[in-house]
Amino acid sequence: MKVLSLFDGVAGCRQALKELNIDCEYYGSEIDKYAIQVAKDNHPDINHIGDVKGLVIEDDWLFYNQNNDPMQNGASFKANFDLLIGGSPCQDLSIAKKNRKGLQGDRSSLFYEYLRILNEVKPKYFILENVASMSKESKNIITKELFNIEPIMINSALLTAQNRKRLYWIGKLIDGEYEQVKIEQPKDQEIYLKDILENGAAYQEKSHSLTASYNGAVFWNSIIKKQRTMVPVKLGHFNKGGQGDRIYSVDGKSVCLSANGGGGGGGGGGRGAKTGLYAIDLPNGKYTIRKLTPTECCRLQGFTDDYVSIVSKTQGYKGLGNSFTVPVIKHILTNLK
Repeated sequence: MKVLSLFDGVAGCRQALKELNIDCEYYGSEIDKYAIQVAKDNHPDINHIGDVKGLVIEDDWLFYNQNNDPMQNGASFKANFDLLIGGSPCQDLSIAKKNRKGLQGDRSSLFYEYLRILNEVKPKYFILENVASMSKESKNIITKELFNIEPIMINSALLTAQNRKRLYWIGKLIDGEYEQVKIEQPKDQEIYLKDILENGAAYQEKSHSLTASYNGAVFWNSIIKKQRTMVPVKLGHFNKGGQGDRIYSVDGKSVCLSANGGGGGGGGGGRGAKTGLYAIDLPNGKYTIRKLTPTECCRLQGFTDDYVSIVSKTQGYKGLGNSFTVPVIKHILTNLK
């Protein structure tokens, strides 16, 4: 199987293929040096081909210029791909960004590079992933550009302990035209955050102001109700309750991992910007409030525990926040296969 992955990041698609035991010739377009470092550490066979904007297709050949490796300038290979996959940048599409510019933004306009490559390469299958919180206008534009193929929304919470809603446009080339591939929703595996926590992680002690709500009947009823809807269960917050100050229960799902979350924990709660803050039981009957570890974030995205250990924690969190959820990609690929 020959795969071209645009905006490849830490190679979530390659990990999914590996776990499915699918042999592949894999090409990844990525510019973040830390993401490339993680990808290469886990998958030495990846052919990294640089910036998507530098990819040129002529007469069924793909030419690329890997700027950080002069020995590879002007390299090329046959552009006969079985699969094109990519999660084009979502920063200008996500509801999390104020005054979002949509597909005209500097980052999210890279969708049109994906579209260019798709039209020039004509792979047998394509998968495009992006945030479900984009505007209806942006969703309709992407759908129209992708041959009127409607996306399917899959929440990673069905297969992991993370609440992460994403849209997937999936097409198959039939007689020169792309048609939609029907993908069924994954079966709910009923995995919650408490199921993937590391044992023995030592962090700062609790905020006693949360004791009443943490032990109250209303709180437990809230957990039971929200577990059914696969959403994080909020317990309280520090300061003004900004993104990094909100505290959640481990009996629900985690918040969606982010590469660029903002806000600080304050109040003795630590910084939870990229992972959220969680109230975690301790053996002495108390609980601690902490953010998630890189290992726990790997588990939320379906990677092996040490997948991002080669880079700093900051870069590990960033790479995981930008990545596909591996079990979701496995589910889609299994349906294609």
